[in-house]
Amino acid sequence: MSDTTTDAGVDALARRLDDAQTSRTETPSIEAGQPLDVDTAYRVQKALVGLRTGRGERVVGVKLGFTSKAKMAQMGVSDVIVGRLTDAMQVRDGGTTDLAGYIHPKAEPEVAYRLARDVDLDDPDEDILSAVDAVAPAIEIIDSRYLDFKFTYADVVADNTSAAGFAVGPWSPMRSAADLDVRLAVGDEENAGTTAAILGDPEQALHALLDMCRRRRIPLKAGYVVLAGAATAALPLGEAEARCTVEGLGEVSLKGVRK
Repeated sequence: MSDTTTDAGVDALARRLDDAQTSRTETPSIEAGQPLDVDTAYRVQKALVGLRTGRGERVVGVKLGFTSKAKMAQMGVSDVIVGRLTDAMQVRDGGTTDLAGYIHPKAEPEVAYRLARDVDLDDPDEDILSAVDAVAPAIEIIDSRYLDFKFTYADVVADNTSAAGFAVGPWSPMRSAADLDVRLAVGDEENAGTTAAILGDPEQALHALLDMCRRRRIPLKAGYVVLAGAATAALPLGEAEARCTVEGLGEVSLKGVRK
């Protein structure tokens, strides 16, 4: 068993997850074979994203996971998790995404925020809400690279929090998105909920994001898209339209196709 805490061990895990993503082949949970602490998992995530940027992708945002209190309880944790979004993951609103590019994709309804300026992680008085200039409905495509979509807390952190794709609807000037009705439909399946499922209020997710980014030294830059977390359970994404409606913010859609 290799030492996952060394730079070589971290790089090996990042390559394993990257190979799973690029070949669309599931890989067993890391922790099924060896322990993985959360600090090391974030190092693996950074190295994994580095492989993507090394191929020419740009980081264009961040995403939050485990913003549901029920999901936190299920995983036995009290912290959100943070992953990175790249330009290669973005799907145009109303556009298509090739299902051949995923292993077992699922769609989640989200609230997205846009940062108008860099957020200073080292300023204790920094107000992340003052850095946000717009809000929008969004769909995130999650696609764990792990076998049967089964993973531990550290596993999913290392796997860039299952980030795979996203579409953002029309931007509106920043406003409260607290307790808004949300509806996700994928083909004939539908889930409904409210934005209260996102830490009680999506703005609380922004505060949690700043705290986690300070701890993990994850930059928050002007122009970044922030996905605040899922408002309902995910639905499998197949050859069908996925549509998310957020009360007062509008709609966003994408379609899964096989090319």
